[in-house]
Amino acid sequence: MDDSLHRKLEALEAQYSETLEEMADPNVLSDQDRYREVSIRHAELKPVIDAFREYQSASLEMSEAAEMATAEDDPEMRAYLEGVATEQGARLEPLEGRLRVMLVPKDPDDDKDVIVEIRAAAGGEEAALWGADLYRMYERFAERHGWKSEPINTSVTGGGGLKDATFSVKGRGAYSRLKYEAGPHRVQRVPKTESQGRVHTSIATVAVLAEAEEVEIDIHENDLQIDTFRSTGPGGQSVNTTDSAVRITHLPTGVVVTCQDEKSQLQNKLKALRVLRARLYQQQLAERQGEQASARRSQVGTGERAEKIRTYNFKENRVTDHRVGLTLHSLPEILDGDLEEFHTALIAHDAAESLATID
Repeated sequence: MDDSLHRKLEALEAQYSETLEEMADPNVLSDQDRYREVSIRHAELKPVIDAFREYQSASLEMSEAAEMATAEDDPEMRAYLEGVATEQGARLEPLEGRLRVMLVPKDPDDDKDVIVEIRAAAGGEEAALWGADLYRMYERFAERHGWKSEPINTSVTGGGGLKDATFSVKGRGAYSRLKYEAGPHRVQRVPKTESQGRVHTSIATVAVLAEAEEVEIDIHENDLQIDTFRSTGPGGQSVNTTDSAVRITHLPTGVVVTCQDEKSQLQNKLKALRVLRARLYQQQLAERQGEQASARRSQVGTGERAEKIRTYNFKENRVTDHRVGLTLHSLPEILDGDLEEFHTALIAHDAAESLATID
């Protein structure tokens, strides 16, 4: 373990000891708010300190066994001590890796619900059909995790594809996984309408927004222009014959949100406000991080075929995530929502990048 990581862990161990002292302090015990604050910090530090002490114990046992082996004359005992040193030494690298991952700062949005937006980009009707496939993939992914998905707004093409779709996913940790799906998704396959069997390349873009609470984003009614119109989407006779669809324009930023899937104008307005709040929250985060473009735009890119975070090749049963260089030959399972292996690699990649900044 390098010195900088060791110093970081020793500092955290000192903080952990302080929390133990404070939790036994009568003054802290009598102050519920302070006690709760200290207890939370104690609970956050405990797994890290337990792992650090496990590392220290293994390191000490390795050193002592190796030292004793060099001074041992009995061949059998020396072999035993060398075995202990080797066994304990083998534990150090995985323990250090675990500690490094534990020190990566947690994304404060990871436990939030999300709003996902899928849009057909390059590729015409085939891109729209691909967008519909991605929608089903994320529905299945949500089901696998016990999360609830709910449509917010969809625009269906004549061929059964999705020009665009917005839906929510509710469940603990939804953003921590789905955030890795943001970006252009490229498909290479023979379209159903292709008579000569030629492979076409199409793109659908995905944006993933952490759903913001009302207390996080305060939207003033005077800043909104609300228009109603007749829905053109599915949903039954009453949807298509009343002015139930809602378009909200946030005048200070120019952000426009449309929702038409519900029969009730009020329901559509409430859903549109959720999407608007999520987009404004994303913009706010981008501004805090000093980015020039909105995070949403950086997620979806331009939608050109050359851009992609992942390629799905039907002919070769191959899916490649270009961010981590991982290729899997299990396309049907992936389209059925099995994204676990990709997410595991992406989480590890993010952790490695974050660890590079730890002093």
